[in-house]
Amino acid sequence: MLYILQTTFELGVQYALIPLALFLSFRVLDIADLTTDGSFVLGMAVSVTLAAAGHPIAALFAAMLCGALAGFVTALLQTRFGVPSILAGIVTNTGLYTVNLMAMGWSSNATILRQATIYTMFRSLGIGGRWSNLLLTAVIVALVAAAIIWFLGTRLGLSLRATGDNRDMVSASSINPAYTVTVGLCIANALTALSGALVGQSQRSADINAGTGIVVIGLACLIIGETLCRRGSMARGVLSAIVGSIAYRFIYAVVLKTRIVPIECLKLVTAIIVALAIAMPTIREKLAFNRRVRKAGKEG
Repeated sequence: MLYILQTTFELGVQYALIPLALFLSFRVLDIADLTTDGSFVLGMAVSVTLAAAGHPIAALFAAMLCGALAGFVTALLQTRFGVPSILAGIVTNTGLYTVNLMAMGWSSNATILRQATIYTMFRSLGIGGRWSNLLLTAVIVALVAAAIIWFLGTRLGLSLRATGDNRDMVSASSINPAYTVTVGLCIANALTALSGALVGQSQRSADINAGTGIVVIGLACLIIGETLCRRGSMARGVLSAIVGSIAYRFIYAVVLKTRIVPIECLKLVTAIIVALAIAMPTIREKLAFNRRVRKAGKEG
């Protein structure tokens, strides 16, 4: 049981940056960014390749830079060429497949053999013992979360939030929405790539198909977290992304252990949960409207 909890927390924290990135793009900017799958693999590929070359720390920053560039391309397609946000993400994600293969030396996978990773380097310091991976990842994610909360309170961060609320109003206020969208998507994809970089160095490998369906899982984590923590301030939104990721991994571990749901059906269940959660406001409105109609009919 202790091993399951340890693995749950490790994976939950490593993948927590993905729902955090979706919180920025989906909740703050109100953009469905489908670049996520490709950006995750891009960060993983760059991180593993550079770590294998002997640069595990620089690999994290390089992965974030590459993820930000992927977000920039998606934003450019949206803001300058008029491509709808969903199609822009699909186009970039498709192109990233080749870029990711290139980053892994035109191979579908890459591995770190005897070279050091940030986790082996941290473990060699004698800090944390068997929990050293979780401790290091938790520190990194905590720093990123604190930075995001601070950023969303700055003038630029408030402009991002205003862009997601009402883009026309932002344009009338002499704020360039194209700029704020670009900044937001660059940051979101940099976070996604950092998550891939951490997972890649933890698992000591990268696979071209590792990001398949990661955007749906990220949304599921975000929605679970918002259900547990309730939506409110930006700080609560950031916290809900992290809590939701850990909760999702715990649910995943329970399903694997108990086989309540066949493992082959888990992604289908995840997709259904996401669809219902996103549609829940509309479902509630329709149910409330039907109740009012029935009440009016009885009174009439």
